[in-house]
Amino acid sequence: MVEAPAVPDPSRGPDPSPVTILVAEDEALIRLDLVEMLEELGYQVVGQARDGQQAVDLARELRPDVILLDVTMPVRDGLSAAEEIVAGQFGAVVMVTAFSQADTVARAADAGVMGYVVKPCSASDLGPAVEMARSRWAQMRDLTEQVGDLGERLAARETVDAAKSVLQSSFGLTEAEAFSALRRQAMDARITLAEAAAIVVERANSAG
Repeated sequence: MVEAPAVPDPSRGPDPSPVTILVAEDEALIRLDLVEMLEELGYQVVGQARDGQQAVDLARELRPDVILLDVTMPVRDGLSAAEEIVAGQFGAVVMVTAFSQADTVARAADAGVMGYVVKPCSASDLGPAVEMARSRWAQMRDLTEQVGDLGERLAARETVDAAKSVLQSSFGLTEAEAFSALRRQAMDARITLAEAAAIVVERANSAG
């Protein structure tokens, strides 16, 4: 039987530390619109970039929680910038694109992008994309810290994804809530995230 996870209490209020975001968009009006929407959502915009190279430089310097990158920018395109930002672990990347073609999405995924939104963007698009990117980035960082070998890291990621699915379907949690619950179980038991995930999956298989 899968035990009910400890989900953080929403009544405790939001994290006092605001989520920091770097916005990279070459068109000034669009960039200002993005900044305004993000700030209205409660995020803190710590930097603005006009081209891909400036985005990389600012991401390296500021280490924001999330980097919002336009795909088509001068000097260096957004996907190329995303590859370096992800490789340097400077923050979670969300792509902003006027295109929704499969090849653009596939290339973004290969670059390690955690989410994307299609122009014209709205606050209802940006908020979920930012939160999903933060959640996925936290998962990846935890696995990177706990597992050094790439093959083991990929296997651990699959186990964590399976455990999240179990918790989501069993208890009606969102992906972020399931991951948070999994992390808490790992901390309480003083084991790695992958080990906690394996326990959840094993219990689900035994119950099934």
